[in-house]
Amino acid sequence: MQERDEEFEATRRHLPVLLDRCIELLAPGLSKPGAVFVDCTLGMGGHTEGVLAAFPDIIAIGIDRDPQALELASERLARFGDRFRAVHAVYDEIGDVLTEAGFAGADGILMDLGVSSLQLDETERGFSYSQDAPLDMRMDSTAELTAAQILNTYSESDLTRILRDYGEERFAGKIARSIVAKRAERPWDRSADLVDLVRACIPAAKRTSGGNPAKRTFQALRIEVNGELEVLERALPAAVDALNVGGRLVIESYQSLEDRLTKREFARGTQSSAPPEWPVEPETHRPYLKAITRGAEKADQVELDRNPRSASVRLRAVERLRPTPAHMKTRAGS
Repeated sequence: MQERDEEFEATRRHLPVLLDRCIELLAPGLSKPGAVFVDCTLGMGGHTEGVLAAFPDIIAIGIDRDPQALELASERLARFGDRFRAVHAVYDEIGDVLTEAGFAGADGILMDLGVSSLQLDETERGFSYSQDAPLDMRMDSTAELTAAQILNTYSESDLTRILRDYGEERFAGKIARSIVAKRAERPWDRSADLVDLVRACIPAAKRTSGGNPAKRTFQALRIEVNGELEVLERALPAAVDALNVGGRLVIESYQSLEDRLTKREFARGTQSSAPPEWPVEPETHRPYLKAITRGAEKADQVELDRNPRSASVRLRAVERLRPTPAHMKTRAGS
C-alpha cells in the first residue's frame, strides 16, 4: 500500500505545461453551468484538475490510450466525483466518446500532445534515451507493436523513411543501415544499445549542440509505434467538429510535425473559402474558426524555470464561430 501511495504522490508532483494560460484560453467556453470539457490527452490529469477547480459547474471527460495513466488520473481526480469521467480510447475517437457520454458537443477541448511525464519517467517503458530500458515505447500497453519489433523487422528503406520523416534526422540512411547490420548479429532489445549506435553514426562535429544525438531517433520510433501523426491528422478535424459554437480548442505541440498539422487545420477554418473575385462572401464560405492566439505561443522564462519540460511547447487556440455541414452531421449522428 505504501508503494501505491508513493506512486499517487508522483502524480501530485506532475506540473502541467502552461496550465494558467490554458485555463485563461478555455474560460469563455467553460464559464457557464453544465459546460463540457474534454481533455484529449489526460495523462496524469494535471490540466484537468486545474480546469475542474477553476470551473466548478462543468463536466470533464478525460481520454487516454494508456490504462495506467487513466488509473492514476482517476485516483487524483476522485475528489471531483461524477464531474470527471475517464475514458480508455484514442483521442481521434472524441466524437464517439462524447456521443456515448450523452453530449452533442464540447465547450472546451485540450490536446497536450507528445509523450507524457508518466511515460517518460517510467524507465521500463523505454521512452527515454537517457536511461537503459527495453525498447517498448507503447503509449497503450495493450497494443502489439513495439520499438524493438520495428528495429528488428522493418526494411532499411522503411527505417530510413521513419527516421527522416518523423525524426527529421539528417543521418537517417546511415543510422538505418547500421541498425540492420547490427540486428544480423543480435536482435534489438535495449535502448542503451540504440543510443550508442546513433551516437556512433553522427559525426562528432554535429554532436556539439541540440542535446542527446539519439533524441530524433527515439522521437521517430515513438511516433511510428503509436501512429501519432496519423491519429493527430484524424483528431484535429474531429475535435473541431466536436466543438459547440463559442467553444474553444487549445493545442500544445512539442515538435514541428505536430505544430505543422495543427497550424494547417486551424488555417482551414480561420480563412474564407470564397474565391477572391466574388463580390459578396456567402455565409457558408465565411470562416468557422477564429484564432485566439497570434501564431504559436511559447513558454516564458517564469514557466521555463518552473517546468523545464515546457521548453519546446508551441500553443495554439481557436474558437468555433458558426456551424458547418460536417459540424451539423456530427450532431445529427449523436
